[in-house]
Amino acid sequence: MTDRPADKADEQQIDQSDRPSKGDQPLDSVIQPALDTEHPVVAEGQPLHVQGIRELPLVALRETVIFPEMIVPLQVGREKSVAALNAAVAASGPIALVTQRQAEREEIEDPSELYEVGTLAKIAQVVQLQDGTVRAIVQGQNRLRVVGFVQTSPYIIVKVEELADVAPEGIEIQALMRTVQAQIEQYVANGAPVPPEAAVAARNISEPGLLADMVAYSPDLSTEQRMELLKTTDVVERLKIVSTFLGRQIEILELKGKIQSEVKSEMDKTQREYILREQLKAIQRELGEDDPQQAEINELRDKVEAAGMPDEVKARALKEVDRMSRIPSASPEVGVIRTYVDWLVALPWNVSTTDNLDIKSAAIILDEDHYGLEKIKERILEYLAVRSLADTLRSPILAFVGPPGVGKTSLGKSIARAMGRKFVRMSLGGIHDEAEIRGHRRTYIGALPGRIVQNVKTAGSNNPVFMLDEVDKIGMDFRGDPSSALLEVLDPEQNNTFQDNYLEVPFDLTKVLFITTANLLDPIPAPLRDRMEVIHLPGYTETEKIEIGKRFLIPKQMKNHGLSAKTIEITHEAMVELVRSYTHEAGVRNLEREIANVMRKVARAVAEGRKRKTIVDVKKLNDYLGPQRFEYGELETEDQIGSATGLVVTEVGGDVIAIEVTLMEGKEDFILTGQLGEVMRESARAGLSWIRAHASQLGIKRQVFETNTLHIHVPAGGIPKDGPSAGITMTLAMVSAFTGIPIRKDVVMTGEITLRGRVLPIGGLKSKILAAHLSGAKMIILPHKNEKDLRDIPEEIRKQMKLVLVDNIEQVLETALRRKPTPLVVEPVKTADGGKDPDKGSEPETPVRRHFPPPVDQPPAMADTH
Repeated sequence: MTDRPADKADEQQIDQSDRPSKGDQPLDSVIQPALDTEHPVVAEGQPLHVQGIRELPLVALRETVIFPEMIVPLQVGREKSVAALNAAVAASGPIALVTQRQAEREEIEDPSELYEVGTLAKIAQVVQLQDGTVRAIVQGQNRLRVVGFVQTSPYIIVKVEELADVAPEGIEIQALMRTVQAQIEQYVANGAPVPPEAAVAARNISEPGLLADMVAYSPDLSTEQRMELLKTTDVVERLKIVSTFLGRQIEILELKGKIQSEVKSEMDKTQREYILREQLKAIQRELGEDDPQQAEINELRDKVEAAGMPDEVKARALKEVDRMSRIPSASPEVGVIRTYVDWLVALPWNVSTTDNLDIKSAAIILDEDHYGLEKIKERILEYLAVRSLADTLRSPILAFVGPPGVGKTSLGKSIARAMGRKFVRMSLGGIHDEAEIRGHRRTYIGALPGRIVQNVKTAGSNNPVFMLDEVDKIGMDFRGDPSSALLEVLDPEQNNTFQDNYLEVPFDLTKVLFITTANLLDPIPAPLRDRMEVIHLPGYTETEKIEIGKRFLIPKQMKNHGLSAKTIEITHEAMVELVRSYTHEAGVRNLEREIANVMRKVARAVAEGRKRKTIVDVKKLNDYLGPQRFEYGELETEDQIGSATGLVVTEVGGDVIAIEVTLMEGKEDFILTGQLGEVMRESARAGLSWIRAHASQLGIKRQVFETNTLHIHVPAGGIPKDGPSAGITMTLAMVSAFTGIPIRKDVVMTGEITLRGRVLPIGGLKSKILAAHLSGAKMIILPHKNEKDLRDIPEEIRKQMKLVLVDNIEQVLETALRRKPTPLVVEPVKTADGGKDPDKGSEPETPVRRHFPPPVDQPPAMADTH
């Protein structure tokens, strides 16, 4: 069993308001202190005022402190406590009530488990309850200190010293008493959770120690703080402690009252405004005037009716307007509904621009804005031609793929101008959140539609030219996959009912002409790529760059820099030098920067007073831009052994790349360096296998493979490289290294090789040929199966270069090597007597070719360059 009060785990007060004092006044429930324990109690070493040592039975209290002159009911349940209580009753003597340090302990075995100071109490009444516990009413008499234990079983008997209060007479203690009494009155007046009679009781107490102890029973006071007050025998110090506490509590109550007053004032203001609004509504109804909120609702309803929405969307919008009319105007939900309806009303549900179906006029506009790009222009004109014949044609989903600076984005603006449509652009580079496309649901604070709907609203028509830039740079993370959200947007079979998460109603996107742009096609997910019609923009030729510079870039930069044809002229030779020696790109961005650089130099001269026209020739161009940054032609200056030039495609267009092969003494089979990918490594091994299978025909001795190590290196080692199109280039370089035959310096090549020596087709042909042309190559070796792609090559390039089409690696060797390899002569096998083996015949043995057809006698085909 446990010693429990009415609402605690052990002995403590049950009803503090029932404890009378000497004058039958309720003392212990007057104040609920939270003492400031920073004030000193009995100083260490200071003698206590004691009244002799006695032996008394002890009851340990849990989380309860009894003070002198306080009457407290206790409920006792522990066996030792009940026994101690019964012993005290039997002896008609007092009992020691001491608080234990740890309330959860059941048994007390050592004095250290109790606080040092307790209370000597007289037992007024004991009642045995049916559950075996005992209820006793005790009255505190004096403070005591536990000196030691006499016994711990069957109940605790301790030696105690009674402590007397030290209460000096004088003005200070009188002043302290009056201060505390005044503070108690103010404390009660400020709304302390104590009965109002507490202030009267405090005023009637004339004993200073009792006045201080009266404050000790605040419910906010912890057990440790009450013990500190109990230990303090100096009444002056005790009153100071209580005064400090009361001052702090009064400040807290005053602040609490101020806060409550402000809250109440705000609530009163809100109620007052509500009453005034209701009165204003009543007055307006009497005068026949509309309520402002009702007028706003009527205006919204009229806008919904005039927006031309589909019936389903219109019904949804009117439903939201009706819901808004039933909500108080001060509710935050009103703003949410208003914003939603405003978005529905603002969308161009049935607003379309009229397409310019004049094919000739559209062609003129496209030619005005861009030079070249015939395939894209032809596709747009075809679409306009079909639109002029059939109104039901859905807009295509076009994808412009090409290196930076070739005009993909500006081409979208030109298409919009040619068709007479609005143009909007959305950059997809780096977005990770699917909500950028579909929007957020209205449950989120500050939710908005996705950028698809936002841009259609900005366009003001339901058939704009919508450019989705950098579709190959979409990211993906925990917030979703934006590329998956685009599947619905870019699918003509689905986007007629595109549903934004914010709008939650379908919107028809079939009339929108979507154009996406990308630098590379591979990063685009296959399902998204399948929905788009891909048009490649491989880059511009040198002639095209010069014409673009003359027609577009120079006039644009002259206007930007405040110049005119009277102040500057750039010669044709200077433009050629600018393209060849100061830019190296597939597009024209750097070309425009360099032209702007020249314009700034001339603009400064004009601003400084130059009157004559500036003619920018090659010499002056070098003065303006400094030494040449690029060399026109990056091929070898002379024929090389073991070094062949191949063609590659990068993010910025085509480029030439050297492949170097060397032989070293050693038994290691193969070394590949230059950050080569797995496909490129496999191509190199396939080429080496073909060489070893045809070593005799190539004049290579078998011992060479057994005693030498082959090392293939592709320069620019910091750039990863991969793909099968360098197969014939690596094979040619290896043959040159094994045979010592130089490779022609002006030949570049591309093509995939098989184990049987066949040359397979490759991709990116136009970009590669443009790069070869810029490098100064005179001959290009290409797979014969790529002949169909030569129609995309500009005619001026085909006239300036020799295009050689091959079907197998022998044709590559015949074209690129300075001389043919000399086959090895195999001696006939002799018998032991020195004669010829009769089984071998009289003819010398011919080397055997494995898994490869007989050599082709005819020379490689030449492409028709006219």
